Amino acid sequence: MFLHTHTPPAGALTGVWLVGARGSVATTVVAGCAALAAGLHPSTALVTETAAFAGSGLPALSSLVFGGHDTSLAPLPKRAEELAAQGVLPHRLTAAVQGELAAADARIRPGGPLPGDGRDHAELIAGFAADMEEFVRGTGVARAVVVNVASTEPVPAEGAWPASSLYAAAALKAGCAYVNFTPSAGLHHPGLAGPAAASGLPYAGRDGKTGQTLLRAVLAPMFHQRALDVRAWSGSNLLGGGDGASLADPAAAAAKNAGKERVLADSLGAVPQGEVHIDDVPALGDWKTAWDHVVFDGFLGTRMVLQTIWQGCDSALAAPLVLDLARLVARAHERGLSGPRPELGFYFKDPDGGPSALAEQYAALLAFGEKLGGTR
Repeated sequence: MFLHTHTPPAGALTGVWLVGARGSVATTVVAGCAALAAGLHPSTALVTETAAFAGSGLPALSSLVFGGHDTSLAPLPKRAEELAAQGVLPHRLTAAVQGELAAADARIRPGGPLPGDGRDHAELIAGFAADMEEFVRGTGVARAVVVNVASTEPVPAEGAWPASSLYAAAALKAGCAYVNFTPSAGLHHPGLAGPAAASGLPYAGRDGKTGQTLLRAVLAPMFHQRALDVRAWSGSNLLGGGDGASLADPAAAAAKNAGKERVLADSLGAVPQGEVHIDDVPALGDWKTAWDHVVFDGFLGTRMVLQTIWQGCDSALAAPLVLDLARLVARAHERGLSGPRPELGFYFKDPDGGPSALAEQYAALLAFGEKLGGTR
């Protein structure tokens, strides 16, 4: 176990409650935050650690305290070892942050609903909220942000309460700000519109923009701004791990692909021909390959093609975004801001309003950082 470079003063701690707390993304978040707080690695890919946010008043990385819900029983230190074996985490890092991983693991509570659980949705929400409230009291954090990083759910049937919406409702009940990093329903459940508006809490989502869609958000405005006619845009994803397994379900894959198509529709004005295919390849583990094939017409109808290949590690792409969002939303809560935060669209495929082009979203994010640093 390492020693932090400084100890935050009492009352300055910020809680981060991860739904899916023993998954690959959550494990990378906890291990990565500990490593950065100790100065073991540079803050590469963490936008909130750039100079633009130096005056935003964001909670320090060393002040973040982690807990969460998960249905898995595999302890975080073991999950970190598995990720290190895949090359997701540096091999020596797991030993250096063993204490931080174990401390976070001790704060993880059983998730659900599990098969055979006879509680109705109101009872489940109350139980999850009680866990969150206990976390806040027990750790002494000033406030907490609930972040959904669990596996993608299918689009729920009308009237159903998917697990993501139970956790989102629990966050509202516990007085916690909320971030949905997945395509799952979360706060978008129709039964939560009123409670979310009345909560006085900030929230953001949904579906983190990490790889293929990030590239689409850059390229699609380029075609539009240069008056090039995109005829077809097809894609393919090869991935393993928990995401690969969950997205093997066609209903879950459809929920995921909706966000990818939305980026094209918002940028191009219409969805071109073609679709995205997602293939589960367990041998790839946490690594994935995304391929795009774009057919477009140029001057005098000249037909042209652009192909891209994105190879990356999902957890390493997602973890810094989760840390950014937790810090930004926690600071928004501290500043008394509430409701959906369209300024955070930079991070999402399906944001809560705001511009769709990445450059414009980044400008909105920078302006938000300045607002967070201002005085009341």
